[in-house]
Amino acid sequence: MFGNLHLKIIIACAILLIVDGYDVFIYGVVLPQLMDQWGLSAPQAGSLASWALFGMMSGALFFGPLGDRIGRKTCITICFALFSAATFVNGFATTPTMFGVLRFIAGLGCGGLMPNAVALTNEYAPKRMRSTLVALMFSGYAVGGMAAAGLGIWLLPLFGWQAMFFAAAVPLILLPLVLRGLPESAGFLVR
Repeated sequence: MFGNLHLKIIIACAILLIVDGYDVFIYGVVLPQLMDQWGLSAPQAGSLASWALFGMMSGALFFGPLGDRIGRKTCITICFALFSAATFVNGFATTPTMFGVLRFIAGLGCGGLMPNAVALTNEYAPKRMRSTLVALMFSGYAVGGMAAAGLGIWLLPLFGWQAMFFAAAVPLILLPLVLRGLPESAGFLVR
């Protein structure tokens, strides 16, 4: 039976994935300005993008199993704080290398959040609605990408590419509210 607890989990995880999606898709929004400012060729820009993807892969492989040991809620909190803080600091990057390293660190958190949010949602979702609720929650990732593009249309011409990264600190204010809506993993609590 679907109830308030399920709704709170779906909404909280969807909000987390909206912010995650924003942080991942932000690079594509700022790319033209970065290429101009740093004189990047297309292959260099593509290589720079791969830093975040490598971080996401590494984060999923590290934080997914870690969530089993320390709890999903704790792991989600660490990952969210990690990628939000790294993305914010990315706004201060002055070289492509510094930018890439910070994107890798942000990718660790982005990649680690996903498996833990999916596992938590899957664990609490009623069996007959499980796939639908996980898909609904996971659609927040795409919404975050659309939010990055929409915000970029407004922010980039007025404030430059750095503002897109500074905006990533705003969701940290919401973190306590979102976490209040998340229970700890039942499996972790039983262990």
